[in-house]
Amino acid sequence: MYIQMIVDIIHPGRASVAKSEVQEVIGQMYKADPKLVITFGFRTKFGGGKSTGFCLIYDNEESCVKFEPKHRLVRNGMFEKKESSRKAIKEAKNKGKKIRGTGRSIAKHKAKRAANAE
Repeated sequence: MYIQMIVDIIHPGRASVAKSEVQEVIGQMYKADPKLVITFGFRTKFGGGKSTGFCLIYDNEESCVKFEPKHRLVRNGMFEKKESSRKAIKEAKNKGKKIRGTGRSIAKHKAKRAANAE
């Protein structure tokens, strides 16, 4: 489970506040590990001095990994992004389009393995 909230930050004299700093402060306020505090969607109001965003606090790392989208886990350092070239992804996609029927999933699997091998 998790706690969700909208976060308003008042920061006069500063352009914006670092997400890591926000995570630490919210973690202390709610007695949670800053690693399990996920912040996203921050927008600074026109004229500066105030930012509004969204925050989720998870109970444990297991539920965080289960429910959080992969791109946010990568930003938080809980998940490793696999590097593959744009060309390899497109070649695998086009190879999969050429095959129909039951062999399609097998071919998709082979194409994915070939892309990862590069």
